[in-house]
Amino acid sequence: MQNNQNIIKKTFRSRLHEIIFEADTTAGNLFDIGLMLSIIVSVIVVMLDSVKPINIRYGHIFFVLEWVFTLLFTIEYMFRIYCVRKPVYYMTSFYGIVDFLAVAPTYLSLILPGSRYLLVIRLLRVLRVFRVLKFVQYLGEAKQLMRALRASRRKITIFIFTVLTIVVIVGSLMYIIEGEKNGFTSIPKSIYWAIVTLTTVGYGDIAPKTNVGQTLAAMIMILGYAIIAVPTGIFTVEMTRASAKVSTQACPACGAEGHDYDAGFCKYCGTKL
Repeated sequence: MQNNQNIIKKTFRSRLHEIIFEADTTAGNLFDIGLMLSIIVSVIVVMLDSVKPINIRYGHIFFVLEWVFTLLFTIEYMFRIYCVRKPVYYMTSFYGIVDFLAVAPTYLSLILPGSRYLLVIRLLRVLRVFRVLKFVQYLGEAKQLMRALRASRRKITIFIFTVLTIVVIVGSLMYIIEGEKNGFTSIPKSIYWAIVTLTTVGYGDIAPKTNVGQTLAAMIMILGYAIIAVPTGIFTVEMTRASAKVSTQACPACGAEGHDYDAGFCKYCGTKL
């Protein structure tokens, strides 16, 4: 009898895992579509709730809808924890944290009553907009982008460090060349100008007046166009590599995805797939 109960429990958990984490089944597709629609509607509710005239008229409806979505996402979060064999892996993963943050603000707002906490509650309610991050995990293309970003993070980090070095040097030079009389009142202010110029944003709130300063500015502007192409090239290469087909199967233990088709074990926790 006990064995039968264990088998039924295991079968239910496996079936639940297939529906929630797998995207290549009919039930999984329906689950993903329903959840995506819920996320979109819940984010729209939060945005409309921030519009005062609409809030005055329909605030009570938004309140009810918010709790409906909160309970829905809470049930989904608990099911995800239940159907993986290693809940800690899922709970501490990026998507696990996002799923938790999707419901936490609403519950936290109950713990902070009182007029002096209204501003805090308001901020917590705005945090619900981050539910849109839950939408990312249901898009195959988004997962491909994430893989490319992870693969290129070291190169992009070095690139950003190089750019920061350039703007610090150029900003310091402009502070020396132009001085306070031309608006370059400090090195941080001059570095701000260098960042705005190098990225070709060009607010125009600070501009060099001397010939030497304008020459240096022109060089930075030209350099800016060349620099913009660097991260694009790095990311494009990694996107090409990441476009290789991967399995849609999620690990039954930690819920991780992105495994190779011929993978026999999870590359994150080692569980047999």
